[in-house]
Amino acid sequence: PGLGTETVYALQISGDSMEPAYRAGDRIIVAPGAPVKIGDRVVAKTTAGEVMAKVLAKRNARTVELASLNPDYAPREFRPAEIAWIARILWASQ
Repeated sequence: PGLGTETVYALQISGDSMEPAYRAGDRIIVAPGAPVKIGDRVVAKTTAGEVMAKVLAKRNARTVELASLNPDYAPREFRPAEIAWIARILWASQ
């Protein structure tokens, strides 16, 4: 509702790196065309094919840092060229 003609996708969470907000089996809706800013919860795909739900912690010309909500997981850093796409999470089933 209210998305107009924007394309969105539903994905299912696996793993526990985003607990307690998202648990394995939760479904999320992502919008590839939505603007993304620091602090947003996102899904990112690397050029190596890894897809992950994270928080966009840092983004500049040299680094994209993706953080987990679960403190058991360290933040991950990538070169911008290693990121195929980032989409903002709009909604989650819980």
